[in-house]
Amino acid sequence: MKKREWPDRAGFIIAAPGFKYIGITGVVAALALGVGGIIPGGLALAVFAFVCWFFRDPDREIPPESHALVSPADGKVISIETIPGSTVVSGSCIRVCIFMNVFNVHVNRVPMEGVVEKVTYYPGKFFNASLDKASEHNERNALVIRTPQGAVYGVVQIAGLIARRIVCRVQPGDSLERGRRYGMIRFGSRLDLHLPLDMDIAVTLGQKVSAGTSIVGYLNQAQGE
Repeated sequence: MKKREWPDRAGFIIAAPGFKYIGITGVVAALALGVGGIIPGGLALAVFAFVCWFFRDPDREIPPESHALVSPADGKVISIETIPGSTVVSGSCIRVCIFMNVFNVHVNRVPMEGVVEKVTYYPGKFFNASLDKASEHNERNALVIRTPQGAVYGVVQIAGLIARRIVCRVQPGDSLERGRRYGMIRFGSRLDLHLPLDMDIAVTLGQKVSAGTSIVGYLNQAQGE
């Protein structure tokens, strides 16, 4: 896992962590076309095109509501539940799990403005990320963020069967804006949100969400004022 500043530049359509993979597959495609002929070259070119597409990084319009918490990832909501003892934030919380398939945009965005209080990386296994045990047993990286209103929430990047490289470009003490790019999981998996119990959840099970634009929930009005 690497921690460097994320180049959050508008209009830059390829995510920086993909440059190496795009370069490698591009060279392989060029060699295959030059040496292997049409069929091997065509297959290599298709892989190159897929890698470029996988690492796409479109701009997003971030909702203006100060008490709105947006999705950290593109994907589908696979779980919404109250858990009694979060391993990310202190005490009970509402956990919202978002599963990313290989066709989703994989750049992760900050759910809500705040200061990073803690960053914890957990080495682990690579179970299917849609399974409940992935939250505790898979390789993952957890952020704990405190909002200007004093609310504390967690966002966890979780690797899966295919995804085996978590990228996180923030560290404790960083002040983050809602919707800012902060990392990605290369070739897969899942994001878990650990939210305050009084968060008004705005998504439903099975709903498809988009990073930075879909509102997952709202802070309690007393906190949001």
